[in-house]
Amino acid sequence: MLKTALKPRWILALLGALAVATGFVLLSQWQFSRSQDAPPPPPSTTERTVPLTEHFEPAVDMMASKADQIVSAEGSFLPGKQVLVRGRINDGATGYWVVAPFAVSGAPDANTIPVVRGWQPTDAVPRPAPAGKLELTGRLLPTEAPIDETTGASSYPSLSVAQLINVWDVPSYSGFVVANEVTGTNGESAGARSTGLDPVQVGPQPQEQPLNWLNIFYGIEWVVFAGFAVFLWYRLVADDHRRQLEDAADEAALAAGFAPAGPFPETDQPSETTKENQ
Repeated sequence: MLKTALKPRWILALLGALAVATGFVLLSQWQFSRSQDAPPPPPSTTERTVPLTEHFEPAVDMMASKADQIVSAEGSFLPGKQVLVRGRINDGATGYWVVAPFAVSGAPDANTIPVVRGWQPTDAVPRPAPAGKLELTGRLLPTEAPIDETTGASSYPSLSVAQLINVWDVPSYSGFVVANEVTGTNGESAGARSTGLDPVQVGPQPQEQPLNWLNIFYGIEWVVFAGFAVFLWYRLVADDHRRQLEDAADEAALAAGFAPAGPFPETDQPSETTKENQ
């Protein structure tokens, strides 16, 4: 079989199979590398307060390296634009987040950012957000996906920035801030409790490196394809080698005076049955 495999055409076929297998292996490595998402930044980084305008830009998708950061911003709440987001748990009770747009001083194109001011147990109309120039600090989180629902609800099922942009008709960062502290220019607190709300506490994300099992499955699949490319070459060479052995056996049989295996040759002599019928 080695002699058959060393034929020029099968050597070229082997090189082609190895090239295809190499491509499949590279694809598997790429899938395996994508199977492990980058863990969130450590608390030593996220718990250090940084200015929002220096940490994150508007109209940019929030990556894991930007999320979960404690940020600070100066600006003011836009009046008359508060909304409620339902299904939020606080101290074991389910209630509503009170969310308002915050005009960030120094943000390009006068961008705003949704701010979770606090939590309340019912869907009652909350008190207005504090007016005037304010400074807030809070945790920056990525936007949630919008959830379709029938119109007429007094609250929203998710905090989707894309949805709130249409509701508020203002440009916005693609994320939101859960406020920890809000203070006025005089240093007085203007946080959740000052307007009858309960503060919302969001801690740092757990330092785990999640696995994407779908990417792992695809990586294994590409490895199987690579092995199949080489196996297909082997089967083709083996079939060619078997045909050569059969041809050699037929030639040897002919040389020895034996007919090769196959259908019997036709004859003009009548059979015994034909003679009896005659």
